Amino acid sequence: MATARKAAAKRAAPEQTAAATKTVRARKSGVTAAVDQLQDDATPARLNGAKRETKAARVSHAPNGAAVPKASPSRPVKAKAKPKADANGGVPADHDGEAPSSNRDGAGDGEIVHKARAGSSAEAAAAVPIAGGQPLNEPPAYWDRACADLVKRDRILKRLIPKFGPVHLINGSNPFVTLARSVVGQQISVAAAQSVWQRIEHACPKLTPQQFVKLGQENLMGCGLSKRKSEYLIDLAQHFVSGALHVDKWTSMEDEAVIAELTQIRGIGRWTAEMFLIFNLARPDVLPLDDLGLIRAISLNYFSGEPVTRSEAREVAANWEPWRTVATWYMWRSLDGVAE
Repeated sequence: MATARKAAAKRAAPEQTAAATKTVRARKSGVTAAVDQLQDDATPARLNGAKRETKAARVSHAPNGAAVPKASPSRPVKAKAKPKADANGGVPADHDGEAPSSNRDGAGDGEIVHKARAGSSAEAAAAVPIAGGQPLNEPPAYWDRACADLVKRDRILKRLIPKFGPVHLINGSNPFVTLARSVVGQQISVAAAQSVWQRIEHACPKLTPQQFVKLGQENLMGCGLSKRKSEYLIDLAQHFVSGALHVDKWTSMEDEAVIAELTQIRGIGRWTAEMFLIFNLARPDVLPLDDLGLIRAISLNYFSGEPVTRSEAREVAANWEPWRTVATWYMWRSLDGVAE
């Protein structure tokens, strides 16, 4: 009998072992499934929470109470190298006299300012020196004070301003030449713009509005200008000759009043008018939101390269007042040598 029981036990052992193994496997499977379900349930929440935390972390408050996104390392973007700014220390190469169609003044504050497509005016514009006549090599009177103030207020500019050393904005002294050169440089390469301007200088040595009117549209076209640009230059010269512009009062006029007057001239858009305020009149608090270089610099320096809306750019710049011209200039400098 004992022998029979032992034999039965031996036969039952494999079956019990197999059943136990199945039970363990089932338990493991159940635990794994439960864990997977918990992960599936938790992942969206965690991701949403992370997004909220990331978005919240991007914004801090400046000493003056303005919301300013926090700095984070810039992400490199692979593309062709961006030409450096011109000798006047100012305008990055991707601009023209009119704001690109995707960045016109009518864009809403919440609209993302995208980089213009290849072949657009913003891509092909020239970086000709925008200041005409003899440049004023001394910095604007407010420059050092503005730099010291911005270093105290803004952690990004605290790093950028010392990085570029004793450099500053250079202004031109001839309003007509400043505007004329900006028109010539629209939508063409730097080399082409310089070549055309040299021909114009040869045809009009004095570079006066009266000389441009006398030269005429056909002769300007002979210098390499398109029909449209030659029309723009004649219209610009006629505005100066006729006295329709309050040139002598520009230094005392409000920024928006100067912009309103300049944008009545054909070929002069808001961007060109704002560049005139910066590079000719040396206004300290100009914020050219239609400027693709400025928007890109804010994106790289404050948003890790993410797309930036006009509203976000304006929030960042609120901490720069009343020195937004100076901060903008250093934003341009930060793009030197950065690939697009």
